[in-house]
Amino acid sequence: MLHPTDIERKLHKIKNKHTTESKILAEVQEILKKESLLEARISENLNGKSGGPFNSFNFDLLETENIFHIDQIKEICIDYRLRFLNSTFFKGEIPQEAISKIKHLEKIHQTEIQGYKIMAPSRLFKLEDKDDPLLFAPIGNDYFYLIHKWGNDLHPLRKMMVWPFKNIGNLVLLVLLMSYLATLLVPNGLFSKNNSTAEFWIIFFFMFKCMASVVIYYGFALGKNFSPAIWNSKYFNT
Repeated sequence: MLHPTDIERKLHKIKNKHTTESKILAEVQEILKKESLLEARISENLNGKSGGPFNSFNFDLLETENIFHIDQIKEICIDYRLRFLNSTFFKGEIPQEAISKIKHLEKIHQTEIQGYKIMAPSRLFKLEDKDDPLLFAPIGNDYFYLIHKWGNDLHPLRKMMVWPFKNIGNLVLLVLLMSYLATLLVPNGLFSKNNSTAEFWIIFFFMFKCMASVVIYYGFALGKNFSPAIWNSKYFNT
């Protein structure tokens, strides 16, 4: 009922077992090494200034809802006072999910993506923040492909809050409105016993000069400019 133990056979069995395990471990290590090199190369492209005006995408595999023209991007940047700059100027952290999407795109399109662009508030190109950046890649003829969006959405009132910075006309209207409201807050009879229309407009003109002076000083001192002039500028004081 009991068979003799063949030591040589047992030895070969153990050898084959360990060889298979070693082969699997080697394959896993090779895969991890390739993934690490791939992510390092993608990070280098994201942080580098190299890259042409377009990437060789297979247009049949692109999702049309993620394709945007530069004019559409510019309009959003101006309305919400955002910047659209090379990813090399972005000081935040690119999430792993975005890296994964880049690897997926490169795999299915059989290409190396370069020339990344990011749309985000100005401060995200200087300091880390939690607002929502959008990562794009150029596809040629002033069109860009949206790869990934992360972070939180913009404040629902941001468009209204940055409306005065869209152009000089909007800013003047805001200063006029603020001056008018400030004039209404001045108590009656503060400067004379008899209230008159002339007195109201004199006070209004004084308020307007004060507020306009503050706005002009703030703008020149901090080097601020209107949204159409900064949406694609890499300089801080614009």
